[in-house]
Amino acid sequence: MAFAESQVDPAIYEVAESEDGRHYTEDGTPTFSIAEDGTVDWLTFSGFRRYHAECHVCHGPDGEGSTYAPAVKNSAIDLGYDQFFEVVVNGRENGNSVMPHFGDNRNVMCYLDDIYVYLKARGLDAVPRGRPAKKEAKSDVIREDEDACMG
Repeated sequence: MAFAESQVDPAIYEVAESEDGRHYTEDGTPTFSIAEDGTVDWLTFSGFRRYHAECHVCHGPDGEGSTYAPAVKNSAIDLGYDQFFEVVVNGRENGNSVMPHFGDNRNVMCYLDDIYVYLKARGLDAVPRGRPAKKEAKSDVIREDEDACMG
């Protein structure tokens, strides 16, 4: 890995199980996988694309924040999966800051794990800013799941 592994409990990112192009930690939380040559797994690449299609308008490129909304590149780590999911689905108010709900937006909900995995990798500096240069191929199962979710 290209990041300082000692700074974070490895249990939140280490791949314990992989199936059909998806990777999970020991507790079953989605996580990223990056090969020695920098090739990212499909969900991390897809998460980059989906984040930049739906989230960067407010939260800035690569989760770095903007004058409009805070940085979210650490959200996947700081909040954990369940709370991250809750905030995206239902929104949240914090003083004058309002995160709208996205629970009825298929372009977000069908790819929420992808966005989560991408932000986890960004928060740990496991992937640099910008579009990942190399990616794994999308598995047939991921393709079928996307098709089913998008209707």
